[in-house]
Amino acid sequence: MTQIITAFFDKRSDATEAVGELVEAGIPRASVRIMPDTDVAPSREGSYDYQRDEKGFWASLSELFFPEEDRYTYAEAMHRGNIMVTATVDDDDAETAADILEEHGTINMDDTEQKWRSSGWSGYSENAMGGSSDMNEGRREESIPIVEEELQIGKRQVESGRVKVRSYVVEQPVSESVSLREETVRVERRPADGSIAAGEDAFRERTIEARAVSEEAVVAKNARVTGEVVVKKGVEQRNETVSDTVRRTEVDVDEETENTTPRRTARR
Repeated sequence: MTQIITAFFDKRSDATEAVGELVEAGIPRASVRIMPDTDVAPSREGSYDYQRDEKGFWASLSELFFPEEDRYTYAEAMHRGNIMVTATVDDDDAETAADILEEHGTINMDDTEQKWRSSGWSGYSENAMGGSSDMNEGRREESIPIVEEELQIGKRQVESGRVKVRSYVVEQPVSESVSLREETVRVERRPADGSIAAGEDAFRERTIEARAVSEEAVVAKNARVTGEVVVKKGVEQRNETVSDTVRRTEVDVDEETENTTPRRTARR
């Protein structure tokens, strides 16, 4: 299965960088589109007229798999000068593509659409094309197209949640008790009374040196791993039944002739 990942940017330079990174990530360049192809000055003449489609925004989205409401909003965004990037990717690459586009400053279209509405934009409205014509105006043939909608189901990726895990360092005071040994040197003078034989040893010069050694605490730190935080993502498949309505054109034909009762025939 493939998905179409869509993002909008304020600047073409941001969109171009995002496209380049998508290609570097292994997504084929042919699967990535940037619209419009060239810079278009933002329109200041009201909302986009998709029926007139003067710049082709509405028509350019016809090949992509968008609901009509989204197609109308996206055409309005390009009408206002925004740049759209789409990437048609496999399901396995969808998350990578979405992350790359988001890193380059995509626009939140839900918030943007709310701002447009607060400024007077009415959004998409389903306009029925109708009217009547009189064949007595010189035309010998008139046709009414019979149209029938088909329901198509696709997928698009939306963000449903996010978990951010951040590690940081804190300092905690600790204390430990350690026994230290310390030597001391004392000098004592004691009285003595006795005789000594006279000679050179009695008056020989002497020096006695005693060193005192003390212990001092030495601090060292050793880091060890006590645990880890693991972030995992799981994927689950679910089936969803999508219900909607499709339209078709039906034509009622009223035939009236002289001396007969009017007859109505319904045709598809």
